Amino acid sequence: MNAEIISIGTELLLGHIVNTNTAFLSQKLAEAGIDVYNTSVVGDNPRRLAESLKQALGRSDIVITTGGLGPTVDDITIETVSKFIGKRVVLNKAILKDLKAYFQLRGMKLPTESIRQAYIPEGVKWIRNMVGTAPGLIIYYKGKVIVCLPGPPRELNPMFENKIIPYISRGRLNVPYSVDNRKSWTLKTRTIKITGLAESQVNKLAKDLLELNPPTTVGIYAKLGEVDLKIMSKARNENIAVGAIRKIEKKISARLKDYIFGYDNDTLESAVGKLLISKKNTIAVAESCTGGLLSSRLTDTNGSSAYFMMGLIAYSNLVKVARLGVDEKVLMKHGAVSKEVACQMASGIRILAGTDIGIGITGIAGPAGGTRNKPVGLVYIALDKKSRAPFVREFRFKGTREEVKFQATQVALDLIRKNI
Repeated sequence: MNAEIISIGTELLLGHIVNTNTAFLSQKLAEAGIDVYNTSVVGDNPRRLAESLKQALGRSDIVITTGGLGPTVDDITIETVSKFIGKRVVLNKAILKDLKAYFQLRGMKLPTESIRQAYIPEGVKWIRNMVGTAPGLIIYYKGKVIVCLPGPPRELNPMFENKIIPYISRGRLNVPYSVDNRKSWTLKTRTIKITGLAESQVNKLAKDLLELNPPTTVGIYAKLGEVDLKIMSKARNENIAVGAIRKIEKKISARLKDYIFGYDNDTLESAVGKLLISKKNTIAVAESCTGGLLSSRLTDTNGSSAYFMMGLIAYSNLVKVARLGVDEKVLMKHGAVSKEVACQMASGIRILAGTDIGIGITGIAGPAGGTRNKPVGLVYIALDKKSRAPFVREFRFKGTREEVKFQATQVALDLIRKNI
C-alpha cells in the first residue's frame, strides 16, 4: 500500500510558511508500513488542485491533502474535492453544532463566514477537530482513499495520529473497493543520537552499515552539533524487524559508545537532566556569550527544578566581579574571553548557588567583536565540580551568531554529560 501527500496553499509555494506537515505525515506513514513515493505542493487554485488529485489517484492508494479547509474564500479544498468526486456539498448539522460550541466556549458568536466549514461532500466520513474548527474528511473514491486534513500542524498532528492512522495503518483500512488489503509490512525505526563528532567522522566509523541494502538500512542525518544514525527495517513480522534493528544497534553502540547521548526522541538536555537526577547532582550556570541559552535548554526538560538551581547572565565585567567573584586583575591581564575568566565564572556560580556543578561560558558570538588573537567563534567553557579540580576547554565555532551560541551550549551540555 502506498500514499501520496498534496500540500495546499499559495503561502507554501512562496516560502512564507515552512511545510512541516509533509515531513510529519511521511514519518508517521512510514512507521505504519505505508510507502510514500510522491509529495507535491499546489497553490490555492481549483484547476491545479484537481489536476494534482487526478495524477495522485492514478498512482497511489491513499491521497492525503493538507490545508484549504478554513473559512476564507481562498480555502478551496472542500469545493474542489466535492466536484472532483461528483458529490454535492451539504450542511452537516453535527459539524455546525461543534462550530457553535467552539466559539461559545470562547465567549463568541459563530462568525457567518465560519459556517461554510460545516458544508462537506454528501455521505463522506468526517473527523472531529479537537483543537481548531476545520473537520477532517475520509473519502472512498473508485477503490482509492482521499484524506483531507487541516493545514495548521497543531490541528493536523493530533487528528492524524489519533483518528486517521487507525483507518489506514497495518492493513485495517476498511475499503469496499480494490485497495490492496494484503497483510501490511511493518516498518520499525531506531534513531541513535550522537554529539561530539562531525558527520564525516561518523560516516567513517559506520561506513559499512550505511551501505546496507533493504530490508534493513541505516541513514545518516547531520544537524548543528549533532549527527543521527537512523536504522530502518521492513518485514512482515514486527519481531523480525526489531531483531534486525537490534543487531545493527549493537554494532553502532560498540563503535560510537562515548558519543551516543540518546535515542529516538531524546534531546541532549533531557539526557543530561536524567543523569543529573540519577546522580542527585545540582547545577548552576554563568553565561556571557550564550546569553541564557544554556539555562533555557537545561530548564526545557520537565522536572528540571530538581537539579537546576541558578542561571546568571554575566555580560558585564562589573557583574562578573561583583556577583561571581572574578578577579579584576585576571580580567585586566587575560580579558573577559579567556580560560582564566571562564574558570572563575564556573567556580563563582557554583559557590554562589551552592551546587555540585558550576558552568562558566565566555566567548565571542559575533558577527563583530573578534580580533586576530581572539576571533569570532572563540568560546571558553569551564566546569567546576565539588569533587574535582575545575577544568576549561577552548572551542572555535563557525557560523552565525545564533549558530555559535547554540554550538557552545551543545558542547557545554556534552561536557556536563561526560563529567557528572
